[in-house]
Amino acid sequence: MDKKYKKLILSIILDVIGFIPFTDIVWAPLSAFLMTKMYKGKEGKIAGIISLIEEAIPFTDVIPTFTIMWFYSYVIKKEKVENVIKF
Repeated sequence: MDKKYKKLILSIILDVIGFIPFTDIVWAPLSAFLMTKMYKGKEGKIAGIISLIEEAIPFTDVIPTFTIMWFYSYVIKKEKVENVIKF
């Protein structure tokens, strides 16, 4: 499977984890960290901040931030594929 689509599947999984109620205190900073590792540069940092805010605000967990960022990166911007997550 193409790395781009592996990243999409991981993004969907991470969004589903964000839907779990009562995990926001732990998940908000973790999702921001993972977002900056999955998507590098200025866009990744901005997406990390958005992810942190979105997960911290009650009832906004339904926004699929990781999947939206994947769509922006690979459909709108047409970014080349990097590793799924680089630490």
